[in-house]
Amino acid sequence: MSKIAIIGAGPAGIETATVLARQHDVLLFEKENAPLCNIRNKALLFPDFTSADELANNMMRQLEHPRITTYCDTDITDLRKAQNSWQLTDAKGNQYEADYVVLSTGYQIFDAHKKEELGYGIYPGIITSIDLEKMIKEGKITNSIGDAPKSVTFLQCVGSRDEKSGNHYCSKVCCVTAVKQAIEVRKMLPNTTAYVFYMDLRMWGQGFEEMYRTAQEQYGVNFVRGRISEAAATYDQRVQLKAEDTLMGLPLNMTTDLLVLMVGMCASEGTDRLAHAAGIAGKYNFAQSVSEHLKDNLTEQEGLFLAGSCKRPMSIQDTIQDARAAAITILEQIA
Repeated sequence: MSKIAIIGAGPAGIETATVLARQHDVLLFEKENAPLCNIRNKALLFPDFTSADELANNMMRQLEHPRITTYCDTDITDLRKAQNSWQLTDAKGNQYEADYVVLSTGYQIFDAHKKEELGYGIYPGIITSIDLEKMIKEGKITNSIGDAPKSVTFLQCVGSRDEKSGNHYCSKVCCVTAVKQAIEVRKMLPNTTAYVFYMDLRMWGQGFEEMYRTAQEQYGVNFVRGRISEAAATYDQRVQLKAEDTLMGLPLNMTTDLLVLMVGMCASEGTDRLAHAAGIAGKYNFAQSVSEHLKDNLTEQEGLFLAGSCKRPMSIQDTIQDARAAAITILEQIA
């Protein structure tokens, strides 16, 4: 029986651990004080508006397996091959040994402060998609002075597909998240107008295009093909936007009560640090697999595997499927 260490207790780490624990002992490490933090800060999941807490609770029950030992508040800071095993070191200097390691360190959101022209952290009424998700989860959406907003504007591709930020890739889930959140805003505040500014809408998943049509036809969400170049505060605590309607080729000035920045997915600090330590760093500080096609869970380092969005942006559905693939790949290697 082999000992397998999994770094990161998000959906990828938990799903990988669940499959492997049927035959092997698993050590699951999480730097936060509880697993599934990126799911817990969400209200509902696309495309069927499933409760995020319900999914998280179901996954937490999987950790009750007797062969899974979970270490929370344990930040693995170093990862090195030592002869025939792997050595893991945490931030407190504690060391752990495993025969195989799975990196499932996930992602973090783009820091919207870096886009100064959009005013996040400078002007009131400018928030991120994560901030809005928390409001939706709490059942109360307010503007900067605590009132229900009369208009909410979403801006796509903040920190993704962006020369200035250096992230040229698509974060894959922002388009559908904006559509989901616009619907939720209109459900909670039926008298509020919702606008979505986009470069192009990438509704790539099953049920996603239907959500987009529902947002327009049933909830009256306004989609504007264009970019917002600048945001600033007005005297009455609203947000002034300078934009361009790229479909019409015309400049556009408007005010809104809330500007929601749809922040993209970046490699987490743990992914960046451990991928470099283990010699598997890839583009944009994500971890690099051997091949995206047939060997996407393998790395160039023997005994080190990858699962989930430590490789690239993924939806929760894709992450869970990739985790199962990682577990099967490991079982095949051990056999």
